Amino acid sequence: MATRTPRLEKVKGVGLERALPYLFLAPALLLVLAVIAYPLLRGFQISTQFYRFGRPLRSVGLDNYREALQDKVFRSAVWTTLKFVFFAVLFETVIGFSLALLCLRELKFIRTVRLILIVPMIVTPVIVGLVFRLIYASDVGLLTIISHQFGGSEIGLLSGERSAFWAVVALDVWEWTPLLFLILLAGLQSLPQEPFEAAKVDGAGSLRTFLDHTLPLMRQVLAVAIVLRTLDAFTTFDQIYVLTQGGPGTSTQLIAYYGYDSFFRFQRYGFAAAMLIMAALVLLAFSAMAVRMLRRMEAR
Repeated sequence: MATRTPRLEKVKGVGLERALPYLFLAPALLLVLAVIAYPLLRGFQISTQFYRFGRPLRSVGLDNYREALQDKVFRSAVWTTLKFVFFAVLFETVIGFSLALLCLRELKFIRTVRLILIVPMIVTPVIVGLVFRLIYASDVGLLTIISHQFGGSEIGLLSGERSAFWAVVALDVWEWTPLLFLILLAGLQSLPQEPFEAAKVDGAGSLRTFLDHTLPLMRQVLAVAIVLRTLDAFTTFDQIYVLTQGGPGTSTQLIAYYGYDSFFRFQRYGFAAAMLIMAALVLLAFSAMAVRMLRRMEAR
């Protein structure tokens, strides 16, 4: 009976060793395909159809995309979403970085402060929206009660277009600043201490040390935190649905909510799918650019 040669067994062993990482990645890859690839393909199929009473009647090609690009409400939702993401992520980054720098110091009760700071992030977004709806209510809201205590009038933040927009931004900042705080605090704690010790010996002040050492060393961590939060902020829906439902007017109507409203309320399935597919493609392009930028930063 012929026996296998050691060389053949070695070749098969090398082949198995090369294939093993891909076998480990296979379940995750299948999950990604099921969660991301299939919905995108299915959404694109729906976006090329004309629906009536929930049933596709005919294929319309790219007409739904042209209609979405010409829709004033959609363009307004895109602009509102861009403003919301910019200001929310900006405030969250600045406040989160400041809190991370503060909590980096070993002060008394600092662990309790850290625990309190991450509480908003672990609360369900729907619950956060309901709580802030009670705070913002013009009749029995917390802000109105405080105003009455000082002889003021009712405060109706959700009744004005500008005030409603900034009220939604404030809610998002309160809820998601802890995420930036945790990421940046972990980054600060992992920084090498030699540059800071050298700066201290040279007599550099806190501001000069921050600008010359802390900020450059934290550049990659900051980029990761901002990219992650930006991608998540583009899909904000829960708080808008509970708090304002896109109003007053369209002042707080983000892309995610307008797509939901068009799909479920007005049953414009193809139109809504076309809008959300375009938004998803933009986010995928932004993600690819962000990954490329991070790789360049790491190479440098």
